[in-house]
Amino acid sequence: MAMASKKSEAKAGGRGEDWFDALDAELEKKTREIVQSVGDESVEREELNRAILEDFWKIWKRFNKVKVFMSIEPPYDSWGLFADTFPEGEWSWKPGFRPGSVTTIQLVDRTTNQGRVGDALKVTHVNVDDKPSLRVTFEYCEGEHYYKYSGWKRIWSIHTLSEQSLARADLKALRTLFGDIVKVWYESHLRRNRDLLIKYLKAEYPRVETYSQ
Repeated sequence: MAMASKKSEAKAGGRGEDWFDALDAELEKKTREIVQSVGDESVEREELNRAILEDFWKIWKRFNKVKVFMSIEPPYDSWGLFADTFPEGEWSWKPGFRPGSVTTIQLVDRTTNQGRVGDALKVTHVNVDDKPSLRVTFEYCEGEHYYKYSGWKRIWSIHTLSEQSLARADLKALRTLFGDIVKVWYESHLRRNRDLLIKYLKAEYPRVETYSQ
């Protein structure tokens, strides 16, 4: 078998180096683009999550005043330091807590009557068509159903209240949305009539998915 000459090896090596230099330049460019994109997304998410957590905490306290017990996620002791009378006193963000790392913020009803346990207002960060997006949903249990092979399961409904790219998420519009649903949710508790909430959701937000659990 003929051996490649030193001259041809040198040429091949040169072409290899040129090829990798071009590839390396492309990868470096892609690195800068992605780092910039992820950095911008992180900043947007950080600011938005911080504001939503503060808003949900205010809602939590409003319900708490009328003895309606909610849980908030992430839990308040994971992000808040309460130096004064809890929960109405002054508080500050816990050092080291990063709002941008949170993917789901939610208020969950823990009331045991009228089947309310698990009723939840959720804000979730998702990817839609490879774009970071924000989805707002309300989830509740509509009862139980018996399945032949798996027994009794709870039937859950999820109404999508809003879904948009993170870049287009508008805090003012989100707050209007939160206000609308919270007013009906709150009134349904005062009147002890959960149907007010369910009927409102079905009338205003017909995009719904169901699952059993």
